[in-house]
Amino acid sequence: MTTFDFSPLFRTSVGYDRLASLLNAAHRPDQGSSFPPYNIQKAGEDRYRITMAVAGFSESDITITSESSKLIVTGDKPEEDSGEDNGFLYRGIATRSFERRFSLADHVKVTGARLDNGLLHIELEREIPEAMKPRTIEIQSSGTLLEGHPEDKAA
Repeated sequence: MTTFDFSPLFRTSVGYDRLASLLNAAHRPDQGSSFPPYNIQKAGEDRYRITMAVAGFSESDITITSESSKLIVTGDKPEEDSGEDNGFLYRGIATRSFERRFSLADHVKVTGARLDNGLLHIELEREIPEAMKPRTIEIQSSGTLLEGHPEDKAA
């Protein structure tokens, strides 16, 4: 298994250690199930949509949990009678329980979800706090910066 050495990048950056672990995890082969299939699409400048194919599940069978930087979608379908008289000659629609986990970037939150024709649509939006948005700093002349502070005049 190959791992990447990000130590040269950490000399000039702060807080990107999570990025290194995400890249290493993405490089590993997926150990989990591929059920249910899903799409991730960009729906706008700061909006995203996850669409999962969950045929046979109702709203009461699906739980969506958002905690810190994780989104967890769980489907728990009650077991049906597996008796001889269930009438199935072939069963190709999977109704097994599942858990699908997604890593969310900072400031991405779930804004809504809907189940439509067997597709679960989860809406996400990136909301950057006002304090983190870029702002322009006004450049003042050399004498005006210190005039507003009385403690500087006393010295």
